[in-house]
Amino acid sequence: MPDIHVSAAVITDSEGRALLVRKNGTERFMQPGGKPETGETAAETLVRELREELGLVVFQDQLRPLGTFVSDAANEPGHRVVATVFAMTAEPEEVVVQAELAELRWIAESEQGSLPLAPLSEEHLLPIAWA
Repeated sequence: MPDIHVSAAVITDSEGRALLVRKNGTERFMQPGGKPETGETAAETLVRELREELGLVVFQDQLRPLGTFVSDAANEPGHRVVATVFAMTAEPEEVVVQAELAELRWIAESEQGSLPLAPLSEEHLLPIAWA
């Protein structure tokens, strides 16, 4: 099964809600992030993706490494996603839908079952957000 390497952010706000995004043309919500460009580290990828997708200006020293997680890819059947994941905090007024995103949602733990979620988010990242 081919692997897709990405960087992703578990972003929570001061109320303990987690930020999820949905890309254009897809149904499932996931943590923001994306694929690296040539020569980028995982942290550099995430800093760039957060700026492009959400208008969120983040510096590498604000990212807390959480590890690498593997799940079935949400939007590429027959592929696995291998995500290098970081945690950080932000507030709703700091983010805006841009680039390839269709929408964003801040959700509380009790709302987790109300949205179609990417396997990586459901299996690994949201449990971390609310640990």
